[in-house]
Amino acid sequence: MCGRFTLTVDASELQEQFPWINIPEGKLQPRYNVAPTQPVAVVPNDGKNRLDYFIWGLIPSWSKDPKIGSRLINARAETLAEKPSFRSAFRYRRCLVLADGFYEWKKAPGGAQKTPYFIHLVGKKPFAFAGLWERWFSPDGSEVLSCTILTTEPNTLVSNIHNRMPVILDGEDALRTWLTPGEVPANYLTPLLKPYPAEKMLAYPVSTAVNSPVIDQASLIQPA
Repeated sequence: MCGRFTLTVDASELQEQFPWINIPEGKLQPRYNVAPTQPVAVVPNDGKNRLDYFIWGLIPSWSKDPKIGSRLINARAETLAEKPSFRSAFRYRRCLVLADGFYEWKKAPGGAQKTPYFIHLVGKKPFAFAGLWERWFSPDGSEVLSCTILTTEPNTLVSNIHNRMPVILDGEDALRTWLTPGEVPANYLTPLLKPYPAEKMLAYPVSTAVNSPVIDQASLIQPA
C-alpha cells in the first residue's frame, strides 16, 4: 500500500535528477502530504516526456462512476495482467509518478495504534514510482486523467514497517523502458517491478499529524 507521499524539491532539483523530462515553469509546488484523489505530478508514456498533473486514483475508461478511483490508488504488480481495472493500462498506458518520499504506517504488536514512518532515498534525491494512467470521459464530455501507483513485496527495510511498498523504478533505463509509448510485452516490463534496494533507503517515525490529508507542511517529515 502507498497512501501518502511527498514531492518537496523545487523544479531545478527535479530537472537535475530527470534532465530528459520537460518540466514546465510554475507547475511545481512543494507537497508534504500528497493524498488520494488529489492531483499528482505524472509523466505519461505519450512520447512527450512532459510533466503533467493527473488525479491520484485510477478511473478505468469503462467505469460509469468516477468514485471508483478512490479505491484504485494502488495496483499490485503481481496481478496487473489479470485485473480488468489495470490490464489494459499495463499494456498501453504507463507513467511515472514523481516523488521524493512516502509514508507507511507500522501497527503496534497486539494493538490498533499505527505509527507513521517517512521513507526516502539516501541523499533525499527525487525518484519515480511506476504508475498506470487512464483517460475517462464524464457524461458531459469532460476529460479526467487519472493514475495509480504500483506496489510490490517490501524490501528488508520496509518489511519492518509494512507488508507492501510502492515500486520505485531504479535507473534511467528502467524509467525509459516503462515510458515506452504503446504496447510493450509484459516480459520486458515485469522485471522492473521489484523492491527497491533497502541499502539505498532510510526510514524513521514521524508525527501522526500526517494522518490528516488537510495538513501539508514541512514539519510532517521531521523525525518524531
